[in-house]
Amino acid sequence: MNKPTYHDLVNQTFDFPQEGLEVKDNYLHFNGLDIKKLIDKYGTPFKLTFLPKIGMQINKAKKLFNDAIKKHRYEGNYYYCYCTKSSHFSFIVEETLKHNVHIETSFTYDIEIIKQLYRRRKITKETKIICNGFKTKAYTRNIAKLINDGFKNVTPVLDNMAEFEDYKKWIRSKDPVNIGIRIATEEEPTFDFYTSRLGIRNKEVLEFYIDKIKGNSKFNLSMLHFFMNKGIKDDIYYWSELSKVLHLYCQLKKICPELNAINIGGGFPIKHSLGFDYDYAYMANEIVSTIKKVCKANKVAMPDIYTEFGSFTVGESGAVIYSVLDEKMQNDREIWYMIDSSFITTLPDTWGIGEKFLLLPINKWDKEYQEVHLGGLTCDSHDFYTSEEHINAVFLPVNEKGNAAPVRELPEKKVKNTKDTTEKDNEPLYIGFFHTGAYQDQLAGYGGIKHCMIPSPKHVVVEYNAKTGELEDWLYAKEQSYQSMLKILGYIR
Repeated sequence: MNKPTYHDLVNQTFDFPQEGLEVKDNYLHFNGLDIKKLIDKYGTPFKLTFLPKIGMQINKAKKLFNDAIKKHRYEGNYYYCYCTKSSHFSFIVEETLKHNVHIETSFTYDIEIIKQLYRRRKITKETKIICNGFKTKAYTRNIAKLINDGFKNVTPVLDNMAEFEDYKKWIRSKDPVNIGIRIATEEEPTFDFYTSRLGIRNKEVLEFYIDKIKGNSKFNLSMLHFFMNKGIKDDIYYWSELSKVLHLYCQLKKICPELNAINIGGGFPIKHSLGFDYDYAYMANEIVSTIKKVCKANKVAMPDIYTEFGSFTVGESGAVIYSVLDEKMQNDREIWYMIDSSFITTLPDTWGIGEKFLLLPINKWDKEYQEVHLGGLTCDSHDFYTSEEHINAVFLPVNEKGNAAPVRELPEKKVKNTKDTTEKDNEPLYIGFFHTGAYQDQLAGYGGIKHCMIPSPKHVVVEYNAKTGELEDWLYAKEQSYQSMLKILGYIR
């Protein structure tokens, strides 16, 4: 009797194939892309960005909210903003802008990116720019300069009351400038703190508006910003905090007619396992209908709805591909697959916050499977990955053959003759972590010095050729060299 294969395991456990993931001839394809061809061309490890997925995500969210607006006869508009902090790469940001989105910034250097995008004619002075985050003096000055230079739709969102004084001092616009206020939300009991460190407390907002903003001809309070660290989730904490902000909006709207927008920060979740289940349409409908109900009950006009999606925009466009270099049996039950890179340096969220990503083999889907632990190349005891979100274990195909001989003996396969040993059998096991496109390079620090001097891997970008309509790949960055690290460290001058 044949033992079950990895393909059998996945088919019996999940609905598979799924959107963006399918197996052809025992090789995994990602959004129709043959990853094995990229492995053959570039080698491992490498990071992959599949740019077309970005537009798919943007258009998906736009349709969800616009459908909900139409269904509920909502009287406001919907605006999609991209959070640059999730990935600052030019090819990422410029891809988002092809789909008529607006931009959210979080630090002063973001303003320099805005200037470059304007010089490249990727944005205009009409593009909506939402400036979030705790502001340094350099950040507030740069925001003021942007407004003074004629960018008409810049909205600084006040993180604290003192920030407003900077804009009063430095902004010279003849027209009233729209500003927002971020509301400090309360978090669920499992968090390390009860109230967000960012924003102004709900009970202080009304008094602050009356004392400092109302009657000032240079500024209009146009937006309230609401952010939950855990994102948009269907639970009591999310709906409770949204309700508080909406009731505050209604109070303010009655004395502040310029207030016309609710900005929902903290985005939709993305798929981190094959067992992922989230009803995007339901959540968009509930958000729109909730805002309408509260506004109608308080007899105020419905606000425009802004969302700030970072991970949702770019997360599912990314992947990291590794080879299994060796297999080690460290005791009577733990099998380790050693990869050709480091989780700490390439996927820091797995190390820093215990994030789980969608892990799948690229090849050997027709082989038996086993429970394994994955180990990285650094000497750090935390450079490992041992569990998946849905099953608290990692199962991967048995790595019977490959570049490195396994430490433990594996059962031999019976073959008729040497011709039955195919090229596929001689391949090492390749594995991929998918939907890794948000934050990982920002947190790891692109380039620079890495733990144990493990180099940053190659970065491959895939996009549609504008002329032919065919997918094409190109190498954005080579694997980091030792010379680049030694130069930073002062060994090479």
